[in-house]
Amino acid sequence: MQTVLIPTDFSVSALDCIPSLCARFEGKDLTVVFTHMFKLSDSETELLLLSRRSSEFELVSDDFYRRCREIKLICPSVKSIKIEFFYGSTLSMLRNFIERNDVNYILNPLSCSVKKIHKYSIDPSVLLQKSGVPVIDVAGRATKGGVAQERKSVVNGNVFAEV
Repeated sequence: MQTVLIPTDFSVSALDCIPSLCARFEGKDLTVVFTHMFKLSDSETELLLLSRRSSEFELVSDDFYRRCREIKLICPSVKSIKIEFFYGSTLSMLRNFIERNDVNYILNPLSCSVKKIHKYSIDPSVLLQKSGVPVIDVAGRATKGGVAQERKSVVNGNVFAEV
Protein backbone atom coordinates (compact mmCIF):
# COMPACT_ATOMS: atom_id res chain seq x y z
CA MET A 1 0.00 0.00 0.00
CA GLN A 2 1.37 3.37 -1.09
CA THR A 3 0.07 6.63 0.37
CA VAL A 4 0.38 9.80 -1.68
CA LEU A 5 -0.18 13.26 -0.22
CA ILE A 6 -1.68 15.67 -2.72
CA PRO A 7 -1.71 19.37 -1.85
CA THR A 8 -4.90 20.83 -3.27
CA ASP A 9 -7.48 23.58 -3.39
CA PHE A 10 -10.22 20.92 -3.69
CA SER A 11 -11.20 21.91 -7.21
CA VAL A 12 -12.50 19.06 -9.35
CA SER A 13 -9.49 19.44 -11.65
CA ALA A 14 -7.26 18.39 -8.71
CA LEU A 15 -8.48 14.84 -9.30
CA ASP A 16 -7.12 14.75 -12.86
CA CYS A 17 -3.77 13.47 -11.56
CA ILE A 18 -5.21 10.26 -10.08
CA PRO A 19 -5.14 8.14 -13.28
CA SER A 20 -1.46 9.05 -13.76
CA LEU A 21 -0.73 8.09 -10.17
CA CYS A 22 -2.47 4.75 -10.70
CA ALA A 23 -0.30 4.14 -13.76
CA ARG A 24 2.83 5.15 -11.81
CA PHE A 25 2.03 2.68 -9.03
CA GLU A 26 0.55 -0.03 -11.25
CA GLY A 27 -0.19 -3.21 -9.33
CA LYS A 28 -0.06 -1.48 -5.93
CA ASP A 29 -2.92 -0.33 -3.78
CA LEU A 30 -3.11 3.42 -3.25
CA THR A 31 -4.35 5.69 -0.52
CA VAL A 32 -4.64 9.31 -1.60
CA VAL A 33 -4.64 12.10 0.99
CA PHE A 34 -5.85 15.42 -0.39
CA THR A 35 -4.82 18.24 1.91
CA HIS A 36 -4.83 21.99 2.12
CA MET A 37 -2.43 23.79 4.41
CA PHE A 38 -3.44 26.57 6.76
CA LYS A 39 -1.40 28.85 8.99
CA LEU A 40 -2.41 28.57 12.63
CA SER A 41 -4.40 31.53 13.85
CA ASP A 42 -3.03 33.82 16.55
CA SER A 43 -6.43 33.97 18.22
CA GLU A 44 -6.67 31.98 21.45
CA THR A 45 -10.39 31.41 20.90
CA GLU A 46 -9.82 29.98 17.42
CA LEU A 47 -7.06 27.72 18.74
CA LEU A 48 -9.32 26.38 21.50
CA LEU A 49 -12.02 25.55 18.94
CA LEU A 50 -9.61 24.10 16.36
CA SER A 51 -10.49 20.49 17.16
CA ARG A 52 -14.17 21.25 16.59
CA ARG A 53 -13.68 22.96 13.25
CA SER A 54 -15.78 21.86 10.36
CA SER A 55 -16.01 25.10 8.40
CA GLU A 56 -13.09 24.07 6.20
CA PHE A 57 -15.10 21.12 4.91
CA GLU A 58 -17.51 23.67 3.44
CA LEU A 59 -14.65 24.61 1.10
CA VAL A 60 -14.88 21.13 -0.47
CA SER A 61 -17.61 21.06 -3.09
CA ASP A 62 -20.15 18.31 -3.61
CA ASP A 63 -18.72 17.93 -7.12
CA PHE A 64 -15.31 17.12 -5.60
CA TYR A 65 -16.83 14.38 -3.40
CA ARG A 66 -18.83 13.02 -6.36
CA ARG A 67 -15.73 12.92 -8.55
CA CYS A 68 -13.82 11.12 -5.75
CA ARG A 69 -16.44 8.36 -5.81
CA GLU A 70 -16.15 8.15 -9.60
CA ILE A 71 -12.35 7.93 -9.42
CA LYS A 72 -12.58 4.98 -7.02
CA LEU A 73 -14.73 3.18 -9.59
CA ILE A 74 -12.44 4.08 -12.52
CA CYS A 75 -9.18 3.30 -10.69
CA PRO A 76 -9.69 0.15 -8.59
CA SER A 77 -6.17 0.42 -7.15
CA VAL A 78 -7.32 3.51 -5.24
CA LYS A 79 -8.52 1.94 -2.02
CA SER A 80 -9.01 5.14 -0.06
CA ILE A 81 -9.33 8.87 -0.69
CA LYS A 82 -8.97 11.05 2.39
CA ILE A 83 -9.54 14.75 2.83
CA GLU A 84 -7.40 16.32 5.53
CA PHE A 85 -6.53 19.84 6.60
CA PHE A 86 -3.06 20.68 7.87
CA TYR A 87 -2.79 23.47 10.42
CA GLY A 88 0.69 24.79 11.06
CA SER A 89 3.78 26.22 9.50
CA THR A 90 6.65 24.24 10.98
CA LEU A 91 8.53 21.26 9.64
CA SER A 92 7.99 19.26 12.82
CA MET A 93 4.22 19.73 12.57
CA LEU A 94 4.32 18.61 8.94
CA ARG A 95 6.40 15.55 9.78
CA ASN A 96 3.87 14.58 12.46
CA PHE A 97 1.07 14.99 9.90
CA ILE A 98 2.99 12.87 7.37
CA GLU A 99 3.66 10.17 9.95
CA ARG A 100 0.06 10.12 11.18
CA ASN A 101 -1.14 9.61 7.59
CA ASP A 102 1.61 7.08 6.67
CA VAL A 103 2.61 9.15 3.62
CA ASN A 104 5.17 7.53 1.27
CA TYR A 105 5.15 10.16 -1.49
CA ILE A 106 4.07 13.76 -2.04
CA LEU A 107 2.73 14.92 -5.36
CA ASN A 108 4.62 17.94 -6.64
CA PRO A 109 2.54 21.02 -5.70
CA LEU A 110 3.23 22.46 -9.14
CA SER A 111 1.55 19.39 -10.68
CA CYS A 112 -1.60 19.96 -8.64
CA SER A 113 -4.42 22.43 -8.51
CA VAL A 114 -3.29 24.52 -5.55
CA LYS A 115 -4.41 28.06 -4.83
CA LYS A 116 -5.45 30.01 -1.77
CA ILE A 117 -8.95 29.11 -0.65
CA HIS A 118 -8.88 30.98 2.66
CA LYS A 119 -7.10 33.96 4.19
CA TYR A 120 -5.01 31.52 6.29
CA SER A 121 -3.97 29.32 3.32
CA ILE A 122 -0.23 28.84 3.04
CA ASP A 123 2.02 27.90 0.14
CA PRO A 124 2.90 24.23 0.70
CA SER A 125 6.05 24.26 -1.46
CA VAL A 126 8.63 25.28 1.13
CA LEU A 127 7.53 22.81 3.80
CA LEU A 128 7.05 19.94 1.36
CA GLN A 129 10.51 20.48 -0.14
CA LYS A 130 12.04 20.04 3.31
CA SER A 131 9.85 17.15 4.44
CA GLY A 132 12.29 14.39 3.49
CA VAL A 133 9.50 12.52 1.68
CA PRO A 134 10.06 11.82 -2.05
CA VAL A 135 8.18 14.28 -4.24
CA ILE A 136 6.80 12.96 -7.53
CA ASP A 137 5.25 14.80 -10.43
CA VAL A 138 2.28 13.69 -12.49
CA ALA A 139 4.62 12.00 -14.97
CA GLY A 140 5.87 9.91 -12.03
CA ARG A 141 9.48 11.05 -11.71
CA ALA A 142 10.60 11.15 -8.10
CA THR A 143 12.89 13.89 -6.87
CA LYS A 144 14.97 13.76 -3.74
CA GLY A 145 14.11 16.27 -1.06
CA GLY A 146 12.02 18.61 -3.13
CA VAL A 147 10.11 19.75 -6.13
CA ALA A 148 11.37 18.85 -9.59
CA GLN A 149 13.97 21.44 -10.57
CA GLU A 150 12.70 22.11 -14.07
CA ARG A 151 9.29 23.06 -12.72
CA LYS A 152 10.61 24.89 -9.67
CA SER A 153 12.45 27.39 -11.82
CA VAL A 154 9.24 28.36 -13.62
CA VAL A 155 7.71 30.11 -10.62
CA ASN A 156 10.65 30.19 -8.21
CA GLY A 157 9.13 27.45 -6.09
CA ASN A 158 6.10 29.54 -5.14
CA VAL A 159 2.88 27.74 -6.00
CA PHE A 160 0.84 30.85 -5.21
CA ALA A 161 2.95 33.05 -7.49
CA GLU A 162 0.27 32.91 -10.16
CA VAL A 163 -2.62 33.86 -7.83
